[in-house]
Amino acid sequence: MPDKKVLLEIKGLKKYFTVKHSMVESKRKYLKAVDGISFVINKGETFGLVGESGCGKSTTGRAIVRLYEPTGGKIIYDGEDITNISPKEMLKYRKRIQMIFQDPYASLNTRMTIADIIGEGLDIHTDIKGEARMERIHDLLTRVGLKKEHASRYPHEFSGGQRQRIGIARAIAIEPDLIICDEPISALDVSIQAQVVNMLEDLQKELGLTYLFIAHDLSMVKHISDRIGVMYLGHMMEIAESNELYEKPLHPYTKALLSSIPIPDPRAKKEGRIVLEGDVRSPIDPKEGCRFSSRCRYCEEICDEVTPELVEVLPDHFVACHLVKKINNL
Repeated sequence: MPDKKVLLEIKGLKKYFTVKHSMVESKRKYLKAVDGISFVINKGETFGLVGESGCGKSTTGRAIVRLYEPTGGKIIYDGEDITNISPKEMLKYRKRIQMIFQDPYASLNTRMTIADIIGEGLDIHTDIKGEARMERIHDLLTRVGLKKEHASRYPHEFSGGQRQRIGIARAIAIEPDLIICDEPISALDVSIQAQVVNMLEDLQKELGLTYLFIAHDLSMVKHISDRIGVMYLGHMMEIAESNELYEKPLHPYTKALLSSIPIPDPRAKKEGRIVLEGDVRSPIDPKEGCRFSSRCRYCEEICDEVTPELVEVLPDHFVACHLVKKINNL
């Protein structure tokens, strides 16, 4: 198997939000949305990022593109550390890293025509002007399943699925290497979700794109992802190849998460459903220890006292759990 080239490497990424201000550092309080996660994305692959609401998935994506300035850690893109570079230096990387946002209604400027929305990136990052610019916009619209005449219209004239297609056209307009898909299908009808995901897969093959795919839909993440990372309260709990993770989850939280996937047949009885008990830890200045310990049925004293590190338990299968070998008889 040929060596994979790492396109994006995240090392100990942190993003804290101040919830209580004070001149005295010890009295300040922080919401630790992302608290020291690490992972890599190889060129040409789709890395899925899953977890329940509030775990820090979207914050991770926004921190990578520097919409949120990271509190700590490193963002290494194609071998270059872009964590603390200036906005002017970041401009050339914005051409290579684009984002598709969750809400197709809020992510488009209602005062701009579709041509101007898609063409904005071309104006900033390329020298394409005049007729060539318009031809490029028409080509992009056609590529995402819309028509040329849609270029002169405004966002309010389109459905949610069509708006998300416009968002995708905007993202691929300047030929990026990496696209961060921040729950791009969660606001769409189920019938439209499959169309959008299939289009993303086709574009990946045509343009050689790399995706960070953030989502709630666990079945869809399995379908589109090569590898998957599972987050919980700002920490990365498990990383593995897609089939490996679904067939052999090792972390107690991953097992509970996957057991919640509904069965298509309403008459079938769900076997092995894991119902979590206990309270969710507060993300505001959390204490040391595993973030999942308060809801874990296997919890021992060490789990409440020492934060587990993400370690390779099986080949290319990483888990952050003190008891992983004991629980899974490894």
